[in-house]
Amino acid sequence: MKLIFGLGNPGGKYAKTKHNIGFITLDEIAYQKGWTFNRSNFESVYAEGMIGTEKVFLIKPQTYMNDSGRSVRQWLDYYDLTEEDMVVIYDDMDLPTGKIRLRQKGSAGGHNGIKDIIDHIGTQNFNRLRMGVGRPFENQSVVSHVLSPFHKSDHENMLLAVKKAADASIYWAEGHTYMDTMTQFN
Repeated sequence: MKLIFGLGNPGGKYAKTKHNIGFITLDEIAYQKGWTFNRSNFESVYAEGMIGTEKVFLIKPQTYMNDSGRSVRQWLDYYDLTEEDMVVIYDDMDLPTGKIRLRQKGSAGGHNGIKDIIDHIGTQNFNRLRMGVGRPFENQSVVSHVLSPFHKSDHENMLLAVKKAADASIYWAEGHTYMDTMTQFN
């Protein structure tokens, strides 16, 4: 069983923001697989299906970004899984729009959603897929930047990154190790 968490904020006003790139990527995976987000549990909405021989859940925590760890912890506990059975997809301002970076461990790097997950699961050692959203413009706050939509000039690069991140997630869920997935997609 594999859990793919996409981080974001619930509600229509956040749907197309940079902070919701995790949700957007899960939507792409669901689209490719013909799945729908029609279920809810553990403070999240989710879609599920099979990828190869593996049962896979695409999970969008509905706790708002800064409390994402609550939902992650509930999923892991209920299915008696470890951090090796999950990947977390989220926005990263240290990468330019259109770039993705897969890692197996690391600090929160200032990302409050990742910090909350680390606090709830008790380790920094979990699979993550960082999606570049670029830095704020001069005189723009971080909050304003991540809660705004992608600029028109970045839209094509964002879509290419979402497709690549979806492909990487599917590749991992097919049974490849995360190290192999990193080699293929970094």
